[in-house]
Amino acid sequence: MPQLRLYRTNAARQKAYRLRHGLNKRIKKAKPYFLSSSIEWGTPVEIFNPLDAQYHFTLDVCASAANAKVPRYLSAAQDGLAQDWGQEVCWMNPPYGPQLAAWMRKAYESAQGGATVVCFLPARTCTRWWHTYAMRGEYTFLKGRTRFEGAASGAPFPSVIVVFRPPAGPAARG
Repeated sequence: MPQLRLYRTNAARQKAYRLRHGLNKRIKKAKPYFLSSSIEWGTPVEIFNPLDAQYHFTLDVCASAANAKVPRYLSAAQDGLAQDWGQEVCWMNPPYGPQLAAWMRKAYESAQGGATVVCFLPARTCTRWWHTYAMRGEYTFLKGRTRFEGAASGAPFPSVIVVFRPPAGPAARG
């Protein structure tokens, strides 16, 4: 006859069961299929040049000396999130990490303040930043997978161009 065990909580009972049956080992996390040591990737000229011809960018808001697409740019040391983008026509290829939502917020708010901001982004339509900010702009999904400058292969995600324009002024409304 098995011995009756009493436990104070269900969690304690489950823990004892896992210990008895050797199930207390941590489950290994699945390795990602694609992993990059960098969150910064240079924009391919075949994407940037047609957009520059259309918008005539005056400021690259998140760049480095190595990957800036516009003569005037804000580097990580200058912290583009903390700067005023004013009435500029901005190019934004932000770092594709946890700060992406902050960049989208800055782009949207800067457009409300008078800037035009063209964003080159991963098409992550299931994220909060997409629904909060990107859907308020004009967006165009790019066909295929983008091959960033310096990358050995195409990105494992689709890309999108999102454009935030300043609100129409009273004179424009007629």
